[in-house]
Amino acid sequence: MSDPDDAPGSDDGGNPAPDTEGDDSDPDSNPDPDDSWQGRADRALGRLVDASAVERILISVAALVLSVVVGAVVILVSGWAATCQSAFFSAPGLGSFCYDPVSVYRTMAAGAVWPPYNLAISLKETTLLLFTGLSVAVAFRAGMFNIGTQGQLVLGALGTALAVVWAAPFVPAGIVGALVLVPLGLLAGAVVGGAWGAIPGALKAYADANEVITTIMLNFVATGIAFTLVAEVFKDPESQTVQTRSIPEFAQLNPVYFDSTVFSLYALFGGLAMAGIIYWLLNGTAFGYDLRTSGLQPEAAEYGGVDSKRTMVSSMGLSGALGGIGGAVYVLMVASRWRTGIPSLGFDGITVSILAGNNPLGVIPAALLFGALKTGSLAIEFQLSVPNQLVGVLRGLIILFVAMPEFFRMVGRRFRFREDRPVATDGGGGSSADGVSGSATDGPSGTIDNEGGDRQ
Repeated sequence: MSDPDDAPGSDDGGNPAPDTEGDDSDPDSNPDPDDSWQGRADRALGRLVDASAVERILISVAALVLSVVVGAVVILVSGWAATCQSAFFSAPGLGSFCYDPVSVYRTMAAGAVWPPYNLAISLKETTLLLFTGLSVAVAFRAGMFNIGTQGQLVLGALGTALAVVWAAPFVPAGIVGALVLVPLGLLAGAVVGGAWGAIPGALKAYADANEVITTIMLNFVATGIAFTLVAEVFKDPESQTVQTRSIPEFAQLNPVYFDSTVFSLYALFGGLAMAGIIYWLLNGTAFGYDLRTSGLQPEAAEYGGVDSKRTMVSSMGLSGALGGIGGAVYVLMVASRWRTGIPSLGFDGITVSILAGNNPLGVIPAALLFGALKTGSLAIEFQLSVPNQLVGVLRGLIILFVAMPEFFRMVGRRFRFREDRPVATDGGGGSSADGVSGSATDGPSGTIDNEGGDRQ
């Protein structure tokens, strides 16, 4: 008879031995956290955050192509539902299609650059959006959400108009007067816009007021103040419209190569130079480093000797000054006076900044794309029998698809779906593989990147 202690599956004490075969834990009973939807979402956001410049460009191009494809489907469906006398395509059983997607997009692309007048309009929009896009980008890079660029632009435009009209009688006409009045107008717009932008910055720094709410509210306050001042005090007596007197012709930014337009190459070159200056300021100076640090990690900034409250005010003041310069350019180049109905360039600047990933240099192509879309959309309305509502949808699709990757990069730098990520003890934000770490170069949150901006 065999010894029970030697029986298979028994331990030395005769008890059944635990079955170790197939002892792998059931994934359903003990799931891997990284396989959850939160983990997959975090990894996807991390890949966007860590994408190289080339990858980001390729993503934007792919998004642009996809937006055109989706827009073409929308055009076909809209044309199928519409009624028209001559359809571009008909098929038995399907019906008639009134709108040709190829013709629509061809007209949009060609209408943005031809004839030369259209090109001038595209560049005019680009120039104005350069300043408002930079305004929003500066605030975002400092961790602040400046939704009040429109109000800063409106008051900056008013300050420019009043300053130039007031100083015009004291300077000689011609080139000498232009050399005095144009810088004076730009300075007045920057000072007024900067002062108005510093208000929500101070409220955020010293009263912990949410800058999104305060800047939105101050937009309405700025519009009301400007309208009341012009209507009651500075109104042009020879006009029934609420507007100031016109600035002298020699103080205006006149066109160089594009006659009979409201676009000046001087303003465009100034906007391009300003983008380069802001990029250097944010990434190559101690002030830029302090600006980003105080917005992203105010406690760490104060520990390092940075006055985070003062820097918050400074960043919003700089953002407002750029918005005010945008208003000054609008008066000096486009309107030649302050008047009601100023376009919503400040709100468009938010979209431009998101398209650019809050990079001052990226604002240049983003503003150009936005300006071209505006002019191309007008060309579609004039040349094709396509409803302007459909044109707006097509333009919105392009902006939405191109902006979303950069928007999710901003989200990935600031938020995570899982809260159990390991935190580095040296002040880092986690491993780059998880997409937790990030620099402050592109969004309003993340760890501080020291490249070119170490505080001395």
